[in-house]
Order: sequence, then C-alpha cells, then structure tokens
Amino acid sequence: MASVREFPLPDLGEGLTSAEIVRWLVEVGDVIKVDQPVAEVETAKAVVEVPCPYAGVVTSRFGEAGTEVPVGAPLVTVAVAPAEGTAEGVGNGSGNVLVGYGTTESSGSRRRRVGTAVKPAAPAPVRAVPAVISPLVRRLARENGIDLATVTGSGPDGLIMRADVTKPQPRTGPAPTEPAPTEEVTPLRGVARLAAETFARSRREIPDATCWVDADATELLAARRTLDLGLLALLARVCTAALARHPELNSSVVTGPDGAATGIRRHSAVHLGFAAQTPRGLAVPVVRDAHLLSTGQLAAELSRLTAAAREGRLSPAELTGGTFTLNNYGVFGVDGSTPIINHPEAAMLGVGRIAAKPWVHRGELAVRQVVQLSFSFDHRVCDGAVAGAFLRFVADAVESPVALLRDL
Repeated sequence: MASVREFPLPDLGEGLTSAEIVRWLVEVGDVIKVDQPVAEVETAKAVVEVPCPYAGVVTSRFGEAGTEVPVGAPLVTVAVAPAEGTAEGVGNGSGNVLVGYGTTESSGSRRRRVGTAVKPAAPAPVRAVPAVISPLVRRLARENGIDLATVTGSGPDGLIMRADVTKPQPRTGPAPTEPAPTEEVTPLRGVARLAAETFARSRREIPDATCWVDADATELLAARRTLDLGLLALLARVCTAALARHPELNSSVVTGPDGAATGIRRHSAVHLGFAAQTPRGLAVPVVRDAHLLSTGQLAAELSRLTAAAREGRLSPAELTGGTFTLNNYGVFGVDGSTPIINHPEAAMLGVGRIAAKPWVHRGELAVRQVVQLSFSFDHRVCDGAVAGAFLRFVADAVESPVALLRDL
C-alpha cells in the first residue's frame, strides 16, 4: 500500500521566510520523478523552481498561483509506492533543494497522467476543517463577509478555492440598502516588497544629505561614440575612479543591538550596484569587484546583469553585497532627483537626462549637452567637504573623460 509523503516548502536561504507560488508545474494525479520541479515560486530575491525529493503520485497541492507560502508549510503531498518508500528507494528524499533560477518553460515530457496501474492514495490528513490553506482565500472570505464553515470547497478533497469565496453567496438576512465601498489593495511581493523594506529602513536609519551639480557631458558622449560603449559603463568607470580617490564613501556603518552607530566598515572591494527597471519592479544587480574590471569588461557585465534582471534570472548573490550604487534615472526623461541610499551602503550617485542647453564654453555661450548629477551620502560617514569633493571629481570626469583615462 502506498504511503503519502508531505513535501513542505524548503528553506530557500538568504534569510527568506516565505515565497509566492508563481505557477504549478504538476497537477493532482500526475506521476513525478525524484527531484522533478513541482512549482515555480517567487521570493524577495528571485524566481526559482522547487523540486520534490519524492517519486510517486501527486495527491494534493496547497495553494493557488499568487498564494504566499511560509517556509515549512506543506506544498504538495505525494503517494509513494512501497518499493519506493524504503531506505534504498526515494522515500527518504534526494536532499536537493532548488533547480536553477528564473522562469523556464515546463517540458511536455515532464509529467504523465495516472493510468490504471498507479492510483493516487488518499491525501494525508494535514488540513483542518474547513479545508482552506491559502492566506489569500482567508482574506477574501473576510473581505466578502463569508463564513468559511458554511462553504463547500470545489478543490481536491473539498479544498476551498479562491472562486468559492468570490462567487455570489446566498444571503439569509435582508439585503443592504447600499453596497459597502470596496478598494483594491495590491499586495507587495517579491522584488517590490524587498525594495519597499530597503527604502523604509534607509529613511529610518540613515541621516542622509544630498548635493548636486550640473556638468557639460558633451565630451562624454563623444567618448561613448569613439569607444562604442554604453553610457552606463563609462559612468561606472567614473564611479570606481572616484571611490579610489575617496575610499571613505565605499563603506557602511556598523550598528549595535540598539541601532546606534558603533563604527564604520570600509570595504576593500567595490561591488557596484546599479538600478535596473524590470517587469517585476526595481532591482539593483551588483557588479562584483568592479574596480578590477576594464571599461569594456564593465560594459559586458552590466549588459549581462541587465538582461538577467529583465528576464527574472538574477540569483540572490547577484542582488546582494553591494557597496555603492549608481542610479541612472535620466533614462526616464527627468533632470534630477534625490536618491534614497541603498541600505546598508553609504552613498549613491544619481544621473539625470543629458539634454541640449545653453552653456558657457571657453568663454562663449554655446549649446552643449548638459547633465545634472546628484549625490546622496550618509552624513555619519563623511562631512559635506568630502561629499562635495567626490561629486566635483565625478563632474570633472564627465566633462573631460580623456583626462580621467590618462590618470587610470
């Protein structure tokens, strides 16, 4: 007789405590192999596939797409055949946790339906009555004033689904004279939630200040055409050169248990983060050891990380560990901004759009390509004189990139 094994959402690392189900890769009744991915989930770091360590028949799934599942909560149950449940078989699990990163198309050969030879066993009694495990379903029921004890679930084994609490329900009392106003609430999930938490913590903990300056970027654009490199790569090279001149800004503040600053940790390597807009929201990929890369290598790594960010393929390691951030918000057509520092870093350089403006060049009024540079910094790390010197160095490099290259 087959035994039913419950497979919970595994620990995904990086201190993550939950994940949202993006889509199921198996159906109830499917026959699966050891380490076959059963669901695609999104964490605050990335989108990953979760493989099941058991082979057998899927007897139940817990939650619909969009449901947030805590680590350790059941994900699926699998009926394992007796021969496969022994110590020599797959009953003890494979030990694997994750398969790859990002969204991948499931193969048609990944699953087969149950035939007459294998029948699913009854699900293990892991749910309470009423049969509902989705936090989303419970919230919808509360918002719609539905008593879950009176609902008959349409899912497997009577599981209460989203449709069961959103369809019209019979009313026993008089109809209200006026419908109650409802407002849609969009939950913060994945990258959006991580960004919101980082922004809020930065504002709470960091006494930031911002300075800015306009610079003539005409020569920078000329260098871009000559070198056939992206603007972001040239700006990244300027940042690493400026941090070599002012290393105190490549640091982070050490705090005690009470949140009070106890010291400043100066980083020996520049791990350069850069803001990237993706379909999932704002992400900040990190170029590791940017100070050791040539401008061409910086361009290649920036392109690779940008493509991975837009496709949802960034690993947690590629989204953490930054020591300084470059934010090119000029791509949105705005001139200036006061960037929020990416906690726990100490500074961020913001770059506005480059636009043709009247400018005094060599003593005469001319039309030049002008950019506004803004620099937000943690005032606990340095004073305004250091921040101003850093920004002036960046502006001078933008106005005369040839002079910068001569000194590198």
